[in-house]
Amino acid sequence: MLASRPIIRNCACAARRSCVARRAQLFLIAAVVFVVDQLSKFWVLEIFDLPRRISVEVLPVFSLTMVWNRGVSMGLLQADGHASRWLLTGLTAMISVGVAVWMWREVNRWQGLALALVLGGALGNIVDRIRFGAVADFIHLHAGGWSFYVFNIADAGITVGVALLLLTSLQRAERRNPADTGLIKE
Repeated sequence: MLASRPIIRNCACAARRSCVARRAQLFLIAAVVFVVDQLSKFWVLEIFDLPRRISVEVLPVFSLTMVWNRGVSMGLLQADGHASRWLLTGLTAMISVGVAVWMWREVNRWQGLALALVLGGALGNIVDRIRFGAVADFIHLHAGGWSFYVFNIADAGITVGVALLLLTSLQRAERRNPADTGLIKE
């Protein structure tokens, strides 16, 4: 009698090993985003000493500018007090767990990649909140009179991940029923 193998649900991999390998790759991508984010912050804060310099122009359109973000994306939902800091940290950690579970179950490789980018970025910002009480932002893009929000590598991972999630979701919806997406005129 042959031993029955467990059915791997929600995984499009042909074999269990390839499914585990795909999932490991996604967690590795999240880890790379996290490590690059933390190393860049270590360099900016400890070696380059940006908090003392405040802002340094690198190129006419790019500066390193020190900003401590006590809120979420682009300074929304400011957590200035001790309790609100830990509430925001806990909420972000719970969302990260949800993203990790979603990533584990995701069968679409592009959505898996998007979730890995979001997870790595979220974890990088959580570490900042725990260590410093705020997120260290320092990448400042600007041109002429235009200035974009100051952000970090973690924020870039989250933003690219969310954009990729939206793009793949729109493509999935279009494949299901092109007329329902509003992308095709009748």
